[in-house]
Amino acid sequence: MEVMEERKSAISVRNVCINYRSLKASSIKQSMFSLRKVKQEVFQAVRNVSFEVPEGQILGITGKNGSGKSTMLRAIAGIFSADSGEIDLHGHSISLLSIGVGFKNELSGRENIILSGMLLGFSKEEIMEKMPEIIDFAGIGNFIDMPVRTYSSGMHSKLAFSITATLETDIILIDEVLSVGDERFKKKSFSKMKELISDKNRTVIIVSHSMDTLHTLCQKVLWIDDGVYQMMGDTDTTLKAYKEYMSR
Repeated sequence: MEVMEERKSAISVRNVCINYRSLKASSIKQSMFSLRKVKQEVFQAVRNVSFEVPEGQILGITGKNGSGKSTMLRAIAGIFSADSGEIDLHGHSISLLSIGVGFKNELSGRENIILSGMLLGFSKEEIMEKMPEIIDFAGIGNFIDMPVRTYSSGMHSKLAFSITATLETDIILIDEVLSVGDERFKKKSFSKMKELISDKNRTVIIVSHSMDTLHTLCQKVLWIDDGVYQMMGDTDTTLKAYKEYMSR
């Protein structure tokens, strides 16, 4: 009898809670005319969520808008800190592909490639070697030497995807960017994504509202609703339960 090898964990999320703090509109007005300390409202974006992602797994995360998907992804990437609980990457390198994250607006696209690569742990020599491939894949022409603040959201996503897809890390986190850009780039990025995940040792988490994307790319799906873990299982079963819930 063949024994299946149990894969090591790439990501461990244990009892994670993440809170946002804000002031009520009335409290903001009050604070302008008073020296007294104003109470903050606490909103729980992620509530006691736990899950494991083995090395080489392609996990999708779904849920309605505001359910905590992107917050969870950014906490895994280290952009947000959990208020309680633990996130362990077990020594793996990680990159996050998300609109509005990771670029310095005053720097050019070329300069941002170097900065992003160095933040991912690559040497300048390694980045320069990959630079032509990144620029070619992004396909943004002369804008590569212009400040990123002049980019459209589509151009921003093209460059971000090109950097992440070319400077490969152990773990890749993707937040809704496979649906951004023109149709030609969508097809190209989708094809590149399939190529990346064919590496059995690479772990990928994809946040998406697209059922087709999750069905095509993911082995398992995690469903989060209002910051609460609902279920995690094979793609078909989880998406069926989510669709039934959303149709009520």
